[in-house]
Amino acid sequence: MLTLQPSAVSQLTLSGVTKRYADRVVLDEVSLSIRPGEKVGIVGDNGAGKSTLLRLIAGRDLPDNGDVVVHAAGGIGYLEQTLELPPTATVADAIDLALSDFRDLESRMRTAEAALVAPGPLGRRLDAYTDLVARFEARGGYTVDARVDAALHGLGLPDLDRNRLLGTLSGGQRRRLALAATLASSPELLLLDEPANDLDDSAVEWLERHLREHSGTVVAVTHDRVFLERITRIVLEVDAGAVTRHGNGYAGYLTAKAAERHRRQQEHDRWRAELSRNRRLADSNVARLDAIPHKLPLAVFAAGPFRTRSRGHGAQSRIRNAKERVSRLTTNPVAPPPDPLRFTADLALPGAPAAPQPQESVLSAGAALPPVAEVSSVVVQGRLRLDGLRIGAADRLLVTGPNGAGKTTLLRLLAGELTADSGPVTVRGRVGHLRQEDTAGPADRTVLEAFASGRPGYPDEHADALLALGLFRPADLGLRLGELSYGQRRRVELARLVTDPVDLLLLDEPTNHLSPSLVEDLEQALDGYSGAVVLVTHDRRMRQRFRGRHVELVAGDAESAVAGTVAARGRRVRTCAA
Repeated sequence: MLTLQPSAVSQLTLSGVTKRYADRVVLDEVSLSIRPGEKVGIVGDNGAGKSTLLRLIAGRDLPDNGDVVVHAAGGIGYLEQTLELPPTATVADAIDLALSDFRDLESRMRTAEAALVAPGPLGRRLDAYTDLVARFEARGGYTVDARVDAALHGLGLPDLDRNRLLGTLSGGQRRRLALAATLASSPELLLLDEPANDLDDSAVEWLERHLREHSGTVVAVTHDRVFLERITRIVLEVDAGAVTRHGNGYAGYLTAKAAERHRRQQEHDRWRAELSRNRRLADSNVARLDAIPHKLPLAVFAAGPFRTRSRGHGAQSRIRNAKERVSRLTTNPVAPPPDPLRFTADLALPGAPAAPQPQESVLSAGAALPPVAEVSSVVVQGRLRLDGLRIGAADRLLVTGPNGAGKTTLLRLLAGELTADSGPVTVRGRVGHLRQEDTAGPADRTVLEAFASGRPGYPDEHADALLALGLFRPADLGLRLGELSYGQRRRVELARLVTDPVDLLLLDEPTNHLSPSLVEDLEQALDGYSGAVVLVTHDRRMRQRFRGRHVELVAGDAESAVAGTVAARGRRVRTCAA
């Protein structure tokens, strides 16, 4: 049951809520409450049910079981991931859709105003009109269109023509338009689904300032870790149908995840110790029983030759009990926490030395290796020109630039998926490429079959290696790729990448559609990788933590420099649109 109504006291609670799609249970008996004024972030894997949770709160979906109660006297603003209007609709239509509460209230106010001139007593008509005006003013109705303009300017769409067709806008522009109108409505409850998507750094910073100043409640689905850190005080994690509440913001969420891993490791260690103890107990009592003779060696009172030993002596019962405990423990094992993600370098380049010893620096060891890639005076697809780009065996390159500058094109060139129009491209050793687009495999292939594809042996032989990564549960291995979300299919590609040694890692938006905790694991794996990395990412935290050279693709000259130093000190890399 869903209750959406204005109230003097704000309330947002879910009680025993279950939501299914076909045979799949997305949310299973979820109960939670959000207090007025709280800033809440919703995290989880792609397809876990984050958007479903938000749609239930917004009243767009109904629960199969349980109750959803939402009281918000100041209105509800809901930003979906896609703008549900046809290409023939105008910018004004999109704004009116987001401000539908205002437009409805204004229409009723004008109708009540017109009714004031009708003959008869004014009492009730005047009271109704006065109430509507008060509500309109309380919501800031007279300035809402000015707030839309201010939000559009802050989000990078100043002077947007209200008569412009939505079909002439890019997907990112439509998202920013919907976000601006939703924020301008200044509702008491803001429900935002991936609000930072398609925003550049300045627009995200404007959004964060706006939300910090918002006095109402904010509930946002997001993968942006900086956003979570700066805005949210509560993090709701959606996983396996359950919703877990974490306090103290994003830092508290990470602390809780680390504590959970430590707890799982302790439980696994106790299980192993108990299993080992009972096996030893069974073995020692079997040995003790075997040492007891079947008959006494000498006759005693003429009955000795016929008196067999007592097979008990307590040993038989101890053996039986120990074996029963071993059986129970092996039937219900306690799994360890997933192995940390780890990229491994192939170190198979021509003339490559032995792998560095633990005490040696990876960079110093990599310095003796030949470069893994060299590009000289290359033109690609008639639009991207690269001069003098050289990637050492342990280099780290962060490639930045506006959309369409050629970042993905550069990675595909290095992966051998594109051929240069002119100029030499030399790549040595094995290359691992995590692409933006979905390349996990055919839709009818299972998760395990996709992971094992091209590897020796039967797919079942690779199940343990895949499960050890913690990217999938045992029940997931038989799912078809067509049944998975984009983020889950990306996990298949990530699993293959971390289990294949390579010399050069090409990562194109590696954090897309991954949960924040998995992104943290991915960053740690990159820190421990000794090979070369070329990274393209919009993830602000990953760019902040990056240590290596920066290459910016622009319509003109670009600089390549070591992070933290003055750009002019680095090698110049000419990258421009031809």
